[in-house]
Amino acid sequence: MARQPRATGGLARSRSARPGPAGGLARSKPPRPAPARGLEEAWGPRAAARLEQAARAYAEDRYGEALRLLRRLSSELPADPAVKELLGLTFYRLGRWEEAVRALVSHHRLSGSYDQFPVLADCYRAMRRYEESQAVWDELRKVSPGAAVMAEGRIVEAELLADQGDLRGAIKLLEATASRPGRGGGERKVGQLRQWYALADLYERAGELPRARELFNRVAAEDPYAYDVRQRLGALK
Repeated sequence: MARQPRATGGLARSRSARPGPAGGLARSKPPRPAPARGLEEAWGPRAAARLEQAARAYAEDRYGEALRLLRRLSSELPADPAVKELLGLTFYRLGRWEEAVRALVSHHRLSGSYDQFPVLADCYRAMRRYEESQAVWDELRKVSPGAAVMAEGRIVEAELLADQGDLRGAIKLLEATASRPGRGGGERKVGQLRQWYALADLYERAGELPRARELFNRVAAEDPYAYDVRQRLGALK
């Protein structure tokens, strides 16, 4: 049986899981969107408060509650990009790919933002709609909206290549950036750890165990509790 593609957005599952966005490696969350600054002015304080409540529920992994709040908000405020963004991410976290795609495409059309394109690409990948996932990555690469978004996009694209049997191409895509020594802190550091983990996972799948061990050790040295890195290292001994 073919291996079922998984969402790359997270890093804490079993051996077959891998971290990602914003996307399929093990389940670290896609970034939580901030409510639009003008939401309260445009729609009133009650709508803004409900969106904040939904964002809190999302951040605390209470996706059913977030979805209930967001569905009502989306029906009342169909043209608000912040609502569509959080709705799309919530569907993504629930593995409801088609609904996530619809909400994230609406978010992009309303806002012009490419921030969630890695998540959109990962949804298509999870549904095995590989050409559409590739098209999203190609557009993201042309626009190149920022380092953090591009890093997430590369992880999803690497997973897309690996899902189609091109492990060498997936490794090559990540090697140029993920194999560099870590620099900086905060979000940048987290992004670097995700890329190291993703590349280590690909090395392991390709049978290059010393390289996989080296990068898993690098992740563990920065954060021994990151993802499932200790279990992965234990399995490589």
